[in-house]
Amino acid sequence: MPRIAPLFVVLLLLVSPAAQAESAHDFAFQSIEGDPLPLSDFAGKAVLLVNTASFCGFTPQYEQLQAVWEDYRARGLVVLGVPSDDFGGQEYGDNAEIKEFCDVNFGIDFPMTEKQDVKGPGAHPLYTWISGQLERNAEPRWNFHKFLIAPDGRVVEGFSTTTRPDAAPVIAAIEAVLPAD
Repeated sequence: MPRIAPLFVVLLLLVSPAAQAESAHDFAFQSIEGDPLPLSDFAGKAVLLVNTASFCGFTPQYEQLQAVWEDYRARGLVVLGVPSDDFGGQEYGDNAEIKEFCDVNFGIDFPMTEKQDVKGPGAHPLYTWISGQLERNAEPRWNFHKFLIAPDGRVVEGFSTTTRPDAAPVIAAIEAVLPAD
């Protein structure tokens, strides 16, 4: 029987959404309001995907995320927040509390997903897929890890937690995938 278990794991990986995906557009979330949020809705737009948390030392990055969203959304950038409790238990337990916190404290109006796991065996399939796409910064190690997804659904680059959303390398990468002004 032990020989069957590894085969089962391989088969499970082959049929997983992450193994079948060709681009980030093959994945979907639920919005923080509970509505379907397929990433295919963002085809033709760049997406800055960020796992967020309300009680983290990096939570003030919400302010920069909102500013980047305001500066670049007309050119085709979507900032997508993914609340997660994976790092230090620093997120509210309920989506309504998360949404209220973001609205009241930061005036967030960019789209956000329902709370998700972004690492480990329960990670959302998009995060599993991304970890297979990038060599560097391929997996979040803390809250406010950022991934840039190109308009064609390719993952372009990952940025660590300590890299602010408005830092020169992030802005340069965004500018490189967006059409000229």
